[in-house]
Amino acid sequence: MRLDHAVIAVSDWERSNRFYADVLGAELVELTYGRFAYRFGEQQLNVHGPGSEPHPRAADPVRPGNSDLCFRFEGTAEEAAAFLAERGVDVELGPVERQGAGGRGQSVYFRDPDGSLLEFISYD
Repeated sequence: MRLDHAVIAVSDWERSNRFYADVLGAELVELTYGRFAYRFGEQQLNVHGPGSEPHPRAADPVRPGNSDLCFRFEGTAEEAAAFLAERGVDVELGPVERQGAGGRGQSVYFRDPDGSLLEFISYD
């Protein structure tokens, strides 16, 4: 079994599409119901936002700012922090040691435009 996609919500399509493409390197994919997805290789984030009415939805649908996601960064945690700084994104915490799907790693934490907590983890 592998994770195919997860869902996040945003409050502003243009701002969030730009952030996820420019900062995280997502490929923007247009979906039905007025939505987008942010594709990362074989995984993607389906996105709920203004004007979208996906069906079915979770009993308590995801809301802008209430997600917590981790992305594997190819490089060191220090390089991840520098990568974010170059794009004008503040590091909230890190580098700190964390446990991820690949074992022990070093992480840096930051936020998307709606306040969802994002993490880059490095196993280097």
